[in-house]
Amino acid sequence: MTTGTRTGVWLVGARGSVATTVVAGWAATTAGLHPPTGMVTETDAVAHAGLPPLTALVFGGHDTAECPLPKRAEALTAAGVLPHGLAVAVAAELVAADAEIRPGGPRPGDTRTEEELVSAFTADLDDFRRRRDLARVVVLNVASTEPAPVGPGLPPSSLYASAALRAGCPYVNFTPSTGLRHPALATAAAASGLPHAGRDGKTGQTLLRSVLAPMFLQRALDVRAWSGTNLLGGGDGAALADPAAAAAKNAGKERVLADVLGPGVEGEVHIDDVPALGEWKTAWDHIAFDGFLGSRMTLQTTWQGCDSALAAPLVLDLARLTARAHETGLSGPLHDLAFYFKDPEGTPPAALSDQYARLIAFGARLGGSR
Repeated sequence: MTTGTRTGVWLVGARGSVATTVVAGWAATTAGLHPPTGMVTETDAVAHAGLPPLTALVFGGHDTAECPLPKRAEALTAAGVLPHGLAVAVAAELVAADAEIRPGGPRPGDTRTEEELVSAFTADLDDFRRRRDLARVVVLNVASTEPAPVGPGLPPSSLYASAALRAGCPYVNFTPSTGLRHPALATAAAASGLPHAGRDGKTGQTLLRSVLAPMFLQRALDVRAWSGTNLLGGGDGAALADPAAAAAKNAGKERVLADVLGPGVEGEVHIDDVPALGEWKTAWDHIAFDGFLGSRMTLQTTWQGCDSALAAPLVLDLARLTARAHETGLSGPLHDLAFYFKDPEGTPPAALSDQYARLIAFGARLGGSR
């Protein structure tokens, strides 16, 4: 395989549930053990975009955790996230990816300055690209949600984003964390000439909202209130038990309703940590709306799923689309990838159908079609 087709996928949070599912799922798909369910980039609609093939992806990343990917995959199998036997079948690929994971930071007691951390992360990216003979490396943040920053310093997500810019790597923020949106990085991001996308992957509750909210608008039904509750287990639930982290997450969840229905809809989203749920989540919405002659009606929805399994195919899509955008010379925010995010760059349409149409048109442009 030539350098021109080999693409690095550098995962921040590389030993977490999402990252482990990404690597295991990629290995299973490329080996023909499972179909690429959930990957839009593997559908006919994006078949001619010129994306790097799945077999050309090479994985690495940063993490402060030390549990190796094979062990993490075993735990996800026990939790019902990965199918039985898959961790054994793709053990070699998990070991290879784990060998490319470098220590993240800052860790407790870490005395390095922000500049020293960014320099270390940048060196890791440069070394990965050079040593593995890669055409480019896409950095994707899939780490746990952090609180909104307080004070002048850069939060960890922004340190990694800064390193991506210095190393000349396209960047994707799949989390609600600040990442590249920190004001201190605005000038460097604009000057870098790199494509970037984010923020906060749209995997469940907000995905459904982006379909239902336009329905009410198009049918001229008056939505009075829209309230939601999320029950989360695993690392995500623990991270979002922090009110500041939950507030960062909810901002993206509520954006779609404001963008489609306007600011007058009552209701909030609540997030509860339920450790017994493990890697699974339940999202419940209660929608109160008025019909003809003021008839008061309600719609309730329940979404139950595994966030890692929902997120993994989207991460693979974004890695390939962003790599291709970089290859074709695109720079700046990739507005046409709003389909994947709760809080996307710019002011794209909020309805999922409109976002999907823009994504397909974007794929055609990447492939040279007009």
